[in-house]
Amino acid sequence: MTTVTLVGSRLAEVDQEFVYRGEASGCEGCPYRTQCLNLTEGVRYRVTDVREDGQTLDCAVHDAGVNAVEVEPARVRANVASKGAYAGSKATLMGPCPYTGCPSHEYCEPAGADFDEEYRIDEVVGDPPHDYCALDRDLTLVEFAPPEDG
Repeated sequence: MTTVTLVGSRLAEVDQEFVYRGEASGCEGCPYRTQCLNLTEGVRYRVTDVREDGQTLDCAVHDAGVNAVEVEPARVRANVASKGAYAGSKATLMGPCPYTGCPSHEYCEPAGADFDEEYRIDEVVGDPPHDYCALDRDLTLVEFAPPEDG
């Protein structure tokens, strides 16, 4: 299901993804608050359409202003324990990883997913991008289904 919202002009491109972080201090008193603050905090979204007939509105948070777009909750690519990782199953993230230089780090700590949540696996992608895991974890790269209430 798509939702119309306002995003920073630099994000207003089809297929651009972002994690909604909620209200910023600059939002206080803004006349467009209800159009901007209508997403679920912590959820990853994908821009599906840019409202071409809309204008760029001034914004105290986004220096280039905001534009109207349609968004939908996006799938999150993540590394999970290989055991039991199949499409339709539920999985959780393995936990924090201090190895920020690892090519898999962004999938072990993906934006838009929390360590204490359980997610439904939409698709098994395959092997993670690293050659070996410094924490000796047996991992599989998957895509979590978008949240139903996002």
